[in-house]
Amino acid sequence: MDEGRPSTTALSAAAARAAHLTADGAPTIFADTVAERLLGGLADEMIGYHRTHGEHIILAGTRAVTTVRARYAEERLGPHGQYAVLGAGLDTYGYRGDPGIRVFEVDHPATQEWKRGLLAAAGIEIPERVALVPADFEADEPVGKLTGAGFDASRTALVSWLGVSFYLTRDAVARTLGEIARLAPGTELVMDYALPDGHRDAEGDAYARIAAQVVGEHAEPYRSHFTPGEIDALLTGRGFEVAANVALRDAVPPETWRRADALRPFDYFRLVRAVVTG
Repeated sequence: MDEGRPSTTALSAAAARAAHLTADGAPTIFADTVAERLLGGLADEMIGYHRTHGEHIILAGTRAVTTVRARYAEERLGPHGQYAVLGAGLDTYGYRGDPGIRVFEVDHPATQEWKRGLLAAAGIEIPERVALVPADFEADEPVGKLTGAGFDASRTALVSWLGVSFYLTRDAVARTLGEIARLAPGTELVMDYALPDGHRDAEGDAYARIAAQVVGEHAEPYRSHFTPGEIDALLTGRGFEVAANVALRDAVPPETWRRADALRPFDYFRLVRAVVTG
């Protein structure tokens, strides 16, 4: 992202998580109770757009993706006392989650300064257990900066890397995975990735066409796509054991999709969970 310019994708993701609580019906996939407050003066407009036009494939699809991936990641926190959120954007776990877990939000310096401003405007203090770690995924070694922020590399952690990989080059994705693989054995990674042409379903193709145009217009284009086999090979080749590589439909219990609103699983973004073997 450009220096000083808010991330449109971070805003959209936070608005989608917030809107899910009022724009969609039961069952609730994920309850982000802080996102609306964090959005401040933008909340009414952005959430209202979901309420009014919520059946549009991009809006409904984004609510499905952002809620499922957040739930899938946070459900893995139990065994770990450390949570590294790579490409944190406007993630809110540090301000609503387990106070016994140390949270490290890793993101572009400009994004973090912007987030600090939003937190201050909303009257949300940054807890002592939350560290904002500035890093540029294309130019820096983001995981290498964690230890300087108090991250204990000798202990296991959950590392989430959500809504990021498709905006990076393949080289940057591979480099970051190699860094994560140097963390303590037993450390878990949850990341999402985008499927290429020929590996998506019809709704995934429709979402991909519109989304590529939207993010391109906002100077945050998609740069990489992977097949499930490519992601598995990338991970195992860097010292991970792949525990799961699933579509949205299978990332949550089947009853999640028994609903009367516009949320439907589609196959464009997938989630992979892997464990550092050492």
